[in-house]
Amino acid sequence: MIITIRNDEGVETNFDIDLIDDEEVKQEATVIVQKVGNLQVTIEALDFASRTHRANLEQLLGARQEAIVEPKRARDEKGQFIADDPSTPEINEAYEGGKSPSK
Repeated sequence: MIITIRNDEGVETNFDIDLIDDEEVKQEATVIVQKVGNLQVTIEALDFASRTHRANLEQLLGARQEAIVEPKRARDEKGQFIADDPSTPEINEAYEGGKSPSK
């Protein structure tokens, strides 16, 4: 069984587990490969289920205009509006939750 391992630097190395002389190491490597394969199948199944549920929820809520909530402007302790910080483009501090309303 040939497997490819990619290290943290992105370098790939191919290994043929069948060529390992030590039977204990060969068996352990085979078990780990099987576990990784099982985990990959589980991840794919969870991803599919998650995408399906999201699509179902989007379809269910899509026509529910009464449930749409626009973001509220953020206020300080004096009740005054808070301005957006231009140094943080991914967050809009002027709105609660950091997201501005859709345009």
